[in-house]
Amino acid sequence: MPVVDFHLHAYDFPVTGPASFIEFMSRQLGRPFASFVQEHSTSESYRSLLDQAGVDYGVVLAEVAPITSAVGSNETVARLCQDSPRLIPFASINPSLTANPARELERLVTEHGFRGLKLYPTYQYFYPNDALLYPLYAKAEELGIPVMWHTGSSVFPASRLKYGDPLFLDDLAVDFPELIGIITHSGRPFWYDRALALARFREHLYMEIAGLPPQRLLTYFPDLERVADKVLFASDWPSVPAIKKNIDTIRGLPLSDKAKEQVLGGNAARILKLEARESR
Repeated sequence: MPVVDFHLHAYDFPVTGPASFIEFMSRQLGRPFASFVQEHSTSESYRSLLDQAGVDYGVVLAEVAPITSAVGSNETVARLCQDSPRLIPFASINPSLTANPARELERLVTEHGFRGLKLYPTYQYFYPNDALLYPLYAKAEELGIPVMWHTGSSVFPASRLKYGDPLFLDDLAVDFPELIGIITHSGRPFWYDRALALARFREHLYMEIAGLPPQRLLTYFPDLERVADKVLFASDWPSVPAIKKNIDTIRGLPLSDKAKEQVLGGNAARILKLEARESR
């Protein structure tokens, strides 16, 4: 069974974004953020990251939220992923900056090979169930690609947490019953219960655990074994650099072997139609 990290960020170089974000990331990384991004601006650097962590596949996320964070354009993500099937590109569409989001999504998927969509309600300032976004969701459902939403908190100064309640996604699960939806960060820390309930009750909604300390997963979700077929491992790199350590921690949790395989890659492989790699 492959190991899949469902949440790796990428940023444009030269770096553009609010000073508050760049300063925050520089403090967190212990080095200038711009030099870090430059160092990780090639496909080879991402493949090396996967190799060091013992990961078979990584989902690389574009991020177009210039008010809140540094820009990771769709062009940058497409370039990073184009030469490696191990790197899986997810597009970013900012509803406030794109005249026709549905048409843009179709272009990115059909012309540039994007395999999913990541939306950032708390960074881009919209409610996920806004009716204006319904043509975008209809297009994603038509194309058969998953949609991820940032939910819960963010430490970035310009983010607005009111948009991060996972309960908004329930409307989308009802109105787009074949759309695969991913509750990024599982509603941390306010709405863990809502994320868990949605994953249990809605067939195509999944919990994703980026940024959650894996040693505390069973504190947050005591019934994790029960919903292991609806949980996706993700790191949130580079904010969470210890990918291998987190994987090892999950392997040490008191869960069944089947549950660990599902969380670490089995569920992601099913969603993304991936094969186990013979060797890394």
